[in-house]
Amino acid sequence: MNQIDLKGRRAVVTGAAQGIGLSIAQRLLASGAHVCLWDQDAALLEETCEVLAGSPVSSQVVDVTDSDAVAETAQQTATDLGGIDILVNNAGIAGPTVPSWEYPVPDWQNVIDVDLNAVYYCCRAVIPMMREQDYGRVVNVASIAGKEGNPNAAAYSAAKAGVIALTKSIAKETADLNIAVNCISPAAAKTRIFDQISQQHIDYMLSKIPRGRFVLVEEIAAMVAWMVSEENSFTTGAAFDLSGGRATY
Repeated sequence: MNQIDLKGRRAVVTGAAQGIGLSIAQRLLASGAHVCLWDQDAALLEETCEVLAGSPVSSQVVDVTDSDAVAETAQQTATDLGGIDILVNNAGIAGPTVPSWEYPVPDWQNVIDVDLNAVYYCCRAVIPMMREQDYGRVVNVASIAGKEGNPNAAAYSAAKAGVIALTKSIAKETADLNIAVNCISPAAAKTRIFDQISQQHIDYMLSKIPRGRFVLVEEIAAMVAWMVSEENSFTTGAAFDLSGGRATY
């Protein structure tokens, strides 16, 4: 494992109690950062913190679709850590896998809330802190679906496309400072999100990856670790692909 220097950096990772978020948190901890895990599942978050005991880790139970709760939690986290240098917006859900004309409106709204609106709420709460200190690194977790649009996943694809565009907008707004705002657009990874989607859709996603396998959460974490480091001092507004060769632009 390459060593990324994040000593002294203070990081927030959303959806960090499991899956991709947990792997990212572990990699940031291994690189020397203090990581605050944000998740809405209090019981799972407690279990995760027990597993990570002995590391510079803290946690906050928060519903990232509640803008007021996000603002309050960001302020509390900044107070506890002395500031926030790194924000990784990872929390997400897949939603149903059905044709767009059959997509239940409440499910559509829920996917957009979790996968897009929550990213905005977290950026809105944290980026002013980064502007004040003239330093910050933000990584928003998008998806290859946001670039290509997956059939029977209209809400997820639309939300992730929105994350890519949101990332580029915020990057331009903060480019005058030592702040980098980027996103990743990975292929699917085998996490509990697979429990939300059909086997037919899983098979479809795998068939689109030239590598012939799903991305590992550790591979995603490795990319993110560099993206949130001080070494990433020029690139902003970019979508980093971890698609196994699927992405065409």
